[in-house]
Amino acid sequence: MKKAKLILEDGTIFEGQSFGAPKSQAGEVVFATGMVGYDLSLTDPSYAGQILTFTYPLIGNWGVPPKEVWESEKIHVAGLVISDLTTHPSHWQSERTLDKWLKDEGVPGIFGIDTRALTQKLREKGVMLGKIVVDHDVKLTDPNEQNLVSQVSPKSLKIHKGGRVKIGLLNCGAKKNILRSLLSREATVFELPWNYDPFENNLPIDGLMISNGPGDPKKADESIAIIKKSLSRKIPTFGICLGNQLLALAAGGDTYKLKFGHRAQNQPTIQVGTKRCYITTQNHGFAVDEKKLPKDFKRWFYNANDNTNEGIIHKKLPFFSVQFHPENNPGPKDTEFLFDRFMEQFK
Repeated sequence: MKKAKLILEDGTIFEGQSFGAPKSQAGEVVFATGMVGYDLSLTDPSYAGQILTFTYPLIGNWGVPPKEVWESEKIHVAGLVISDLTTHPSHWQSERTLDKWLKDEGVPGIFGIDTRALTQKLREKGVMLGKIVVDHDVKLTDPNEQNLVSQVSPKSLKIHKGGRVKIGLLNCGAKKNILRSLLSREATVFELPWNYDPFENNLPIDGLMISNGPGDPKKADESIAIIKKSLSRKIPTFGICLGNQLLALAAGGDTYKLKFGHRAQNQPTIQVGTKRCYITTQNHGFAVDEKKLPKDFKRWFYNANDNTNEGIIHKKLPFFSVQFHPENNPGPKDTEFLFDRFMEQFK
């Protein structure tokens, strides 16, 4: 394996070894604190444009499972940073090593660096632009200046037949388990590209689900315009992760960039008005600005670590959203009940 460097925008250099595709790549360096689910995180479209650091020291232990259980059709991270690479995985479902998977998909990785020191730096200074340099240098690039949603959203409408309730899933980079969660509740799902207007195209949807996705929510202007129509028609509308931010923007609220975001399967989230703390899966770098909550909406959930917004709900109408992932893959099942709450709107 070749030598490699992780270089941050402030000039900090971490030296290690290359694995995966032996190439240089720039992106936004972020960290995730979960202990499991690296294969599902790597295939989460919300990580598009980001160089992902796993804080858990051992990665690659169970190899790579079949594509059927991934969260999308491919790896979405720009690069991967880990402490130690497992080269001899052990799991009955394993089809190849993590190193081979990254090679096959053209994604670079670096291992053998102090990921604790890197994470401490990112927590202190905030997420930074950076680059994995293997054989030649590349320029730093900010993925949040692009409309990343348009890059990971499907290009055409897909219909997944189920029961009588018809849900439009605005796919801004949806994890597959959102679709699985709706289908398991016997919904017929119209999977929509980020800019496909179901109302203009006269689709017979009863409600709208707004998915997770990458980058700055304000770049997804056409998605916001579609959500505004959903709100004006007063049909049940449920947002997840990026969907929380897009719903807030469509309703007249605002969003902002967090210092280092929330990325893990162990984020504590408290429901307003209760003492109940849910352990949630999260992956986001932006948040809803609670100082500018949209009219007739109220705070619904908040993060126990930093008190930032984790969900909003309309005071009267069937509109609500959460910043975490209730579809629980990877992660706990604490908040899966929110899908049931959404489906109850159609009884």
